Amino acid sequence: MAENPSILSHVSLGTNDFERAVTFYDKVLPTLGCKRIMQHPGAVAYGREYPEFWVQTPIDGRPASVGNGTHIGFFAPDKAAVLAFYEAALDAGAKGEGEPGPRPDYGDPYFGCFVRDPDGHKIEASYWDLDLVYELYIEPHAH
Repeated sequence: MAENPSILSHVSLGTNDFERAVTFYDKVLPTLGCKRIMQHPGAVAYGREYPEFWVQTPIDGRPASVGNGTHIGFFAPDKAAVLAFYEAALDAGAKGEGEPGPRPDYGDPYFGCFVRDPDGHKIEASYWDLDLVYELYIEPHAH
């Protein structure tokens, strides 16, 4: 069995309007090949194969808040998925925080976008050209 290369098990975001948040992510995450994997009262988990991203009401019963300097970044399989994610997010009530495109400061392999979900969490969808990543960053150091 292959070992999971990720260092993260999952990420959870709190919401103060559970139905609105779930409706938003139900519309947006399929653009990246994600679906609902699991759900419990007040919590829904999304992923491609296992529950990697949770949206939930806070367990302690206190209001959810947005972390300053915090954002969640999702991998997109290609540039078209980044565009589809951005359009779906805006259509579902997100606020644009950075239109789809390259970011010179992030390097040539990057293409992505940023939105604020209805709770105000900053969400990113990005495509990384892995051939270019290897060519620019990995192969030069392999020798």
